Amino acid sequence: MLKPKKGISKREIKEDKLVTSYFKTRGWIEQNKRLVSYIIAVPIVLLAVLWFVQNNRRQNNERATTDLAKVYHLYDQGQYRLAIDGIPQENIRGLQSIVDDYGNTQAGEMAKLYLANSYFNQNSYDKALKYFQGVDIGDKMLASSALSGEASCYEAMGNHEEAAAVYEQAASKYMTVIQAPDDLFRAADNYALAGNKDKAAEMLRRLKKEFPASTYARDFDRYMAEFGCLS
Repeated sequence: MLKPKKGISKREIKEDKLVTSYFKTRGWIEQNKRLVSYIIAVPIVLLAVLWFVQNNRRQNNERATTDLAKVYHLYDQGQYRLAIDGIPQENIRGLQSIVDDYGNTQAGEMAKLYLANSYFNQNSYDKALKYFQGVDIGDKMLASSALSGEASCYEAMGNHEEAAAVYEQAASKYMTVIQAPDDLFRAADNYALAGNKDKAAEMLRRLKKEFPASTYARDFDRYMAEFGCLS
């Protein structure tokens, strides 16, 4: 007489599923070796690329800092053409070359600000404007200086409405007694030149309220009259 089959326990069913799942996974891996290798390799490659970029950026910043230190004395002495071009025979790299090669580093951004100002002092306002607008720097004072430079280009080119708006933006960027009063005054002057007397008066009133100790604020009434803001 045949004995009845013994029932399969839950444990055996679970173990059987695990074994089946293992072999299915093993089979899938065998069939998709290239894909598995890619999945494993991509994060490693990305980490390697990230390390390379950061290391390269650090090295480039160091090179830019060294080159900027060499050329700075020419800029500081007002020898703007030489500062732009450099003196290759003396191993002094120009600001233009530094910006072209290392413009995305911290030192390169600083060089960009000097380059823009050098072009401005050479009356090359289009080039100056390009580099002032391209400055991307975290320091608020320097960022405000770049905006002031941009506004100065518009002013020099006779675009007083745009100049005034950017001077106003520069003042708001770095609201300290060091720069903001001058930017607010230049904004008022350019709004007046553009025929916008209301905005000119607004800038002068803001200047008097926020920087009452400034020379501009002390001469508030005179400037209001000079800019035609008094009815």
